[in-house]
Amino acid sequence: MLVYCILLCSILSAVSEIRFASYYGSHMVLQRAPNRAVVWGTASKIGDTVTVAVSGQGHQTTKVVKNPEGSGGFWKATLPAISEKGPFSVTVTSSEGQQSLDDVLFGDVWICSGQSNMDFSMSQILDSKAEIAKTLTFKDIRIFRASKVESKTPYEDLHGIATKWTAPTNESIPSFSAVCFLFAENVYPHLNYPIGLVQSSWGGTPIQAWSSPDAIRKCPSQQTDSPGDPSVLWNAMMNPLKRMTIYGALWYQGEANAGSEASAELYACQFPAMINDWRSKFNKATDGETSQHFPFGFVQLAPWEKDPTKVGGFPALRWSQTVKHGYVPNNKMADTFMAVAMDLPDFDSPYGSIHPRDKQDVAYRLALSGRAVAYSQSVQFQGPFPSSFEDQKEKNYLKIIYDHSPIEIKNRQGFEVCCGAKSTDTCGEKDKWHAAPIEHYDDMTVTISSSACAKDYIVGLRYEWRTSPCEFKMCSVYGLDTTLPAPPFIANKIA
Repeated sequence: MLVYCILLCSILSAVSEIRFASYYGSHMVLQRAPNRAVVWGTASKIGDTVTVAVSGQGHQTTKVVKNPEGSGGFWKATLPAISEKGPFSVTVTSSEGQQSLDDVLFGDVWICSGQSNMDFSMSQILDSKAEIAKTLTFKDIRIFRASKVESKTPYEDLHGIATKWTAPTNESIPSFSAVCFLFAENVYPHLNYPIGLVQSSWGGTPIQAWSSPDAIRKCPSQQTDSPGDPSVLWNAMMNPLKRMTIYGALWYQGEANAGSEASAELYACQFPAMINDWRSKFNKATDGETSQHFPFGFVQLAPWEKDPTKVGGFPALRWSQTVKHGYVPNNKMADTFMAVAMDLPDFDSPYGSIHPRDKQDVAYRLALSGRAVAYSQSVQFQGPFPSSFEDQKEKNYLKIIYDHSPIEIKNRQGFEVCCGAKSTDTCGEKDKWHAAPIEHYDDMTVTISSSACAKDYIVGLRYEWRTSPCEFKMCSVYGLDTTLPAPPFIANKIA
């Protein structure tokens, strides 16, 4: 009996020595072909042979090496490119034992990150009971949620899991990110293969907390208070995920960086620096299986305070989210897509007006743009945006020509002009802006009054430049066929 116990204990001990990393689990989604999924974990015997097998799809062998980012042994394997949905079993075997993952699907894996509006859960949105019931029908959308952890130094693996991999259930889905899941819910019917969602988000956090030291160095000095210290969330909640092959990322953040013009100006550097750094690090850690150009979608800041006259820091932050282009993708933000949300206020939200409950419209718009940019589907995904201007000074008019027509006008407000004594002037921070109501419009142009600059020149133009520019879906310019809002913009000089 004693010998039996010793033998059994030895076997159990051996089985426990080889492990998958914490975020690999039964019921998960691994990245489908043409990309190849990377799996990794730990073991104790350096030099030991490790076999990773996918049921019916072959196997890969690798060696246990000294852990490059920690102590002990480390193994990593790149699976065959698998386009079949599954389910499959994934098994890792070595002389130290065996571990298996069951009910594994192959599809597209998206990481969802940011602050409180990405953290905003399915249980908090409008009509949450019905929306949660609907999620339960999407058995091929699987979810995983990382715990909120920060660290001054990089972690190799997650130090906490809030929700293990699972299909939507009445227990798991209420606490999961609404924007993240509803995005997948909108995209899924156009793909018809599994989607895996990894939520790693934390309310109230600035972008620098999610940026690696390499990204931080790309921009001027960035200092904040914990849990927003530079890189603390990259270290603990993003760096550990970089060895997993992903298809793309979703981001809803910016409120914590919208405190001033200076912080908004800095964001125009921070945001593309973080995106490019994530792409580079995920690509390198997966040996090229995660694309170095993976699609990155984000939500432009929604309204906040009810005062329709307040400018505040949100308009400048929205502008910086597009690196001062007004739209994406652009030449500084390739392979990105965006949902405009400035016309979706919820001033009566019990969670505060900075947390609007209508995540359904946000997710629909984000999914529409994602289908176009991330999946190359032929859909109109952008609201109208100016392509040129005609200054009709003799009539005190300024004509705005839009690139996406036909347009729909819901009210005649929203535009403002800035005046200068010379045509070569530009509108400065201290210059005054004047209302420029719409006088005429047709299906592709808007003509606004420039009478405020009758004795001067128009040297600046801006649109919906307010924290909360309009009532629900009632900003000025929309696409008639798409119902998508024209995004905010500012032009400090009208050529």
